[in-house]
Amino acid sequence: MVRKMNIFVYEDSEQNVQLGARTDEGLLYSLPYENYHRLIEVSRELDKTPLSIVQEEIKLNKPLSIPFSSLKLRVPIEAPEVWAAGVTYQKSREARNYEATEGKLDASTFYDKVYDAVRPELFMKSTAARTVGPNEEVCIRSDSQWQIPEPELGLVLSSSGEITGFTIGNDMSCRDIEGENPLYLPQAKVWHRSCSIGPSIRLVETVKNPYDMEINCKIYRDEQQVFSGSGMISQLKRKLEELITFLVRDNDLFEGTILLTGTNIVPPNDFSLQEGDRIEIEITDIGILCNTVQKIQVKTVTLG
Repeated sequence: MVRKMNIFVYEDSEQNVQLGARTDEGLLYSLPYENYHRLIEVSRELDKTPLSIVQEEIKLNKPLSIPFSSLKLRVPIEAPEVWAAGVTYQKSREARNYEATEGKLDASTFYDKVYDAVRPELFMKSTAARTVGPNEEVCIRSDSQWQIPEPELGLVLSSSGEITGFTIGNDMSCRDIEGENPLYLPQAKVWHRSCSIGPSIRLVETVKNPYDMEINCKIYRDEQQVFSGSGMISQLKRKLEELITFLVRDNDLFEGTILLTGTNIVPPNDFSLQEGDRIEIEITDIGILCNTVQKIQVKTVTLG
């Protein structure tokens, strides 16, 4: 009996994009479905779990001979929208307060209020066109001097808000832009290649307790580790279902939407990403999401 199963997307030797599955023993299999959306759709049509369908396919096929580390991975799902929750961990609350008070921490802020409020902070983070996958480049803004990755557990949702799987997300953020004015949040969060997802999706029916998952983040510069941090999903201030309830309320949720659930790993206040840095984010049983950092090409608009 397979205890867990990760779904991933890769390019085969002929550059065809394929859906694949990885078992808890590390065996890899190609799946006969166009993408993750289709796998979920077929499971509903047959009134079976996605896990049972994948297990049936595995029984009929031989594993791939190539190791997972040698695969050319793609983003595991073309999420039409990526949403994110903010200030869901105490660590995040402290970091946002530091930004908002310019390091003085001499007053209560709106971040204190939202941390304890009934309604969580939710915002649009990315679209499919702005989201990259494993081993691709994420970008840092040209007009920010204080930028960090935010390692987060991602929930893969159905159009009704049901969790179908878990993945890893990197919510790239500009601390100086958000700290200057909270109304600048969209600019501090959304730009070209400001979000990465991957390397796989762990099917929800194989997760006994998502709050037992651990997140680790490491950042390398010139092949030297310059940051390492870790945290537990159990440190979340809110329940996952609570975040989903507010996202679904009066909203149009598209199949395959991803909800990033916030971060409890924040680099030191004097740290900022640089071009060439390598970010590695690992979550229990999902894998390691690795991205390198690139400076964005400045776009200017000529008026008149």
